[in-house]
Amino acid sequence: MSVLFITGIDTDIGKTYATGLLAKAFKDRGCQVITQKIVQTGCEDIADDILTHRQIMATPLYEVDKDGTTCPYVFSKPASPHLSSALEQRAIDPEVILASTQALQSQYEWVLLEGAGGLMVPINDDLLTIDYVARQRYPVVLVTSGRLGSINHTLLSIEALKHRSLHLHAVIYNYWHPEDSQSNAQDTTQDIEAEDTVNPTDHGTDPQIVDSTKAYLQQYLAQHYPQTQWIDLPSLDNSLFPEQQDDNTLAVACAFNRYLSQVIAEEA
Repeated sequence: MSVLFITGIDTDIGKTYATGLLAKAFKDRGCQVITQKIVQTGCEDIADDILTHRQIMATPLYEVDKDGTTCPYVFSKPASPHLSSALEQRAIDPEVILASTQALQSQYEWVLLEGAGGLMVPINDDLLTIDYVARQRYPVVLVTSGRLGSINHTLLSIEALKHRSLHLHAVIYNYWHPEDSQSNAQDTTQDIEAEDTVNPTDHGTDPQIVDSTKAYLQQYLAQHYPQTQWIDLPSLDNSLFPEQQDDNTLAVACAFNRYLSQVIAEEA
């Protein structure tokens, strides 16, 4: 199980944030770990998500980042990989992605492979992300959140995994979202005074929905997938990289350390 596939219930759900923090937890325990992005759209040169991983891990870029091994396909159009690649007339060959993963496996103990979007995103016209993962039999870490609609999206993702007999290794419940951070940073005294007139679903997350979604998903997993690990990923107060250890950063460390203890024990 030297490869973990990290996916999410949707795009912009926190996969990159979770992947980077999981890699940092491995690194802090002395493990040789590398992250990989299956394909990146919406940027050029080195994949943006790889850059974010390294920032979270507090490490400079590796040679395998600079030579494209950690993300062999990068496209400028921010769209589904099959569309972005078609627009640039560069076909995505899943064997190239696999060869990159295998090259990383030869150098590192752990490869954390982050998907693009959700499980049903097409890599090319003939292959869905989930079917690529099924070919390799990678265990899956699913990132979800307390956004409205997350219960539906999470259960649909779990059903898709079950249909292909893929192992749901862990669920990461992400409390942090970019829109929360951005909206908090832009708050003014006038915003606060007028908050009673703001629809809580316009941006960010509703605390009642967050708590209810978490409770329902935990109950569902306990009943149907008791071996799946649950990881709470708290917000880091508008900063991915706080200099001081506050309660939330300590909670992140504790959550991941419990999970890593199991992962490493299973591998031993």
